[in-house]
Amino acid sequence: MAIDPLSIGIGIAGGAVVGGLIASTLMKGNRDKLEAQAREEGERLKQRMQDEARAEVAKLRAEESESALKRRKEFEKEIKAQQDEVREAEKRLEKREDMLDRKLSTIERKEQDIARLEQKRQEQVASIEARKKELDLMYEDEKRKLQTISQLTPDQAKAMLLERVKSDIEVEVVEMTNRALNRAKENADADARKIILNTIQRLASDYVAENTVSTIDLPNDDMKGRIIGREGRNIRAFEKATGVDVIVDDTPGVVVLSCFEPVRREVARLTMEKLIADGRIHPTRIEDAKTKSEQEVTTAIEKSGKEAAIEFGCHDIHPRLKNMLGRLRYRTSYGQNVLNHSKEVAHICGLLAAELKLDVQLAKRCGLLHDCGKALDQEMEGTHPQIGMDVAKQVDERVEVWESIGGHHGDIEVHSLYPILVTVADAISAARPGARRESLEKYVQRMKKLEEIATTKKGIEKAYAIQAGREVRVLAKAEELSDNECQIVARDIAKQIEDELSYPGEVRVTLIREARFIEYAR
Repeated sequence: MAIDPLSIGIGIAGGAVVGGLIASTLMKGNRDKLEAQAREEGERLKQRMQDEARAEVAKLRAEESESALKRRKEFEKEIKAQQDEVREAEKRLEKREDMLDRKLSTIERKEQDIARLEQKRQEQVASIEARKKELDLMYEDEKRKLQTISQLTPDQAKAMLLERVKSDIEVEVVEMTNRALNRAKENADADARKIILNTIQRLASDYVAENTVSTIDLPNDDMKGRIIGREGRNIRAFEKATGVDVIVDDTPGVVVLSCFEPVRREVARLTMEKLIADGRIHPTRIEDAKTKSEQEVTTAIEKSGKEAAIEFGCHDIHPRLKNMLGRLRYRTSYGQNVLNHSKEVAHICGLLAAELKLDVQLAKRCGLLHDCGKALDQEMEGTHPQIGMDVAKQVDERVEVWESIGGHHGDIEVHSLYPILVTVADAISAARPGARRESLEKYVQRMKKLEEIATTKKGIEKAYAIQAGREVRVLAKAEELSDNECQIVARDIAKQIEDELSYPGEVRVTLIREARFIEYAR
């Protein structure tokens, strides 16, 4: 930091003045002496300050000189680094120029090669054109000679050739069509059987057979007296309110409700359970319990219909159809719960549609709704397919759906494959052993009877009832029956089964005649 000499002088002068003032104040008596001393002191102070200022200036100049030298060295170092970078850049540019020169030379050589190839191609094209003209002249000459020999115009020759080709093609098309039809006939039954069997094997649904009666357990036999009431007042009020018959007999601890209408019977069952749990049984209480039970059943119906629709992805089903689905929970057909049957048919339809590359979701929808008319067939006139189809039309269901509802028993003409799928699925669901009310004992007896009918015939060795009684496989003795006789025996077995047994669908009789010749080499 530099010190200004003017500032130093001003400071020295100020000090001298201050010193004089002090000297004059303190020693007024010795004014001259003090003034002389003050002047001397001021001169000494001035001299000392000047010396210090000179030393400081010299020091600062030395520091500035050293800093300037250091900056100069750094600047020279930077200049040298930049010069090195410039030299490196010049070297890279020289290398790049050499590379560009080599590439230019290569490009020039390739352009020369391309020019030679183009010239050669043009020469070949000219040669081809000349050869083509020569061939055209030869073709015209040969055509004139051919017309002269055959005495036919080109159009006449073309027509004759087309006629011959058409005739040959028609014969081949007929033969190919016949072969395709024969293959289709041979494979259709096997493919259909395979699809249905695969579908059945993938299906496993449980059924709960509904009865026409419901049994209510009683906490004690004294409850029977309350149910009957004074002079039968309570039991009459109950039967009038619910529309079911109440059977109170000597059986201990139970009371029986009988009704063919399952919804009414369910309402009555819930009502009776409420009354027994409460213990207060009288006509007014019966009416209140019956009203609450009806509300519970209605809620259960709506819940069942909604759950069935959601289970098969049919979220957009009309609320009226959902209600009909829920009512099927309390509807039975031949002892088969109709809602469970509808779910099974929907599942089977989905499996069949997947096998046949059809719309699986639409097939499930058709199967789920196919028996919805059974929810109203006791309230409306007409068959359940007709009732269900009319309701589906009213709520704007798709054509395939209402055709499946109305046509799954063959009552109407259908225009798609989905009603046929529903018909097949309905038959599979209804015909499976255990699906409809058929005791295991009767089922086993029918299977044994099938085998007995076959084994009683002459020349039959063994017989097996397979596929749940849908097929009888019979093994004939080759040494006793000829091929023609086997055909007659198979027809007789089928006729006897048809006359003596009752069964759903049809029973296939397969008679196998096999000759085996065994020798031993010793």
